[in-house]
Amino acid sequence: MIRVNGKEVEVKRFPDGTANVKGDVSLQGETVVITWNYEDDAEFVAVSFLTKFYQAHGMNVSLFLPYVPNARMDRIEEPNDIFAMKYFAEMINSLNFDRVFVVDPHSSVVAATIKNCNVINTNIFVSNVLDMLIHDGITPIMFFPDEGAMKRYSKGIKIPYAFGVKKREWGTGRILGLDVMGIKPEDIKGRDILIRDDICSKGGTFYYAAKKLKEMGARNIYLFVSHCEKSIYDGQFGDDKMNLLTVDYKKKSIFGTTQHRKLIDHVFTTDSIYPFKSDENVTVFAMNVDYAENVCDCGCGCHCKEDK
Repeated sequence: MIRVNGKEVEVKRFPDGTANVKGDVSLQGETVVITWNYEDDAEFVAVSFLTKFYQAHGMNVSLFLPYVPNARMDRIEEPNDIFAMKYFAEMINSLNFDRVFVVDPHSSVVAATIKNCNVINTNIFVSNVLDMLIHDGITPIMFFPDEGAMKRYSKGIKIPYAFGVKKREWGTGRILGLDVMGIKPEDIKGRDILIRDDICSKGGTFYYAAKKLKEMGARNIYLFVSHCEKSIYDGQFGDDKMNLLTVDYKKKSIFGTTQHRKLIDHVFTTDSIYPFKSDENVTVFAMNVDYAENVCDCGCGCHCKEDK
């Protein structure tokens, strides 16, 4: 989805398949913020046309790109690998945005390669989740699925936390399991858990994390990820190729049940990837242009003024 100053832009197609979009000259004199909630690469053409249109009319244009595509291709390991993050950044940079706002990108290469990049964290949403849980009488332990997530998100949190160490298959990198570190096993038993990370694709990391935490006696398990891909509904695990959201715990699913209890009780995320909507398993927080424009000037990508 593409929006200009909060208003959705309709992207039509000419008979030959080329993009047909309209600008808005009534915005003359305003600062224009193009919001791109990524759905597919084809949208970049429309974003480019709109950017050039407004710049040609003398307007300052910024980009709010909550989810940065290609961030997992942030390095090359083989001669035939394509450095997609670097090339995507060059495409964005070619549009000469005044500012580019991104939300909790998967890789630090994003901020290093995109010009005028402002990285915004998702702490305000995590605070909202904690408030919701505490309102319901739940005071969880925070769990980070690996050391990278712990280093990234643990600063300043006021509840106990632990982290995971993944066990992978040699050669393929496939996740085989996970060990829990940073907390005594007896401190997990009977406690509610909030897992936090940046992105969920098919959910293998969270399946193995939740499975291990349940084995240790954890009660309810919740998950917050800044970005959630539609493939969360397609994930398959184990020899039986179980679906991530629908199969029960005994059959290795993230949302399944054992004795009528879910492995993961609920997922919280944002609408950074379009279209991703709330359902019985997922709560989606909306991000809009105000979320980007109201980021504080303290340099940490937060909204701490709103918390005071």
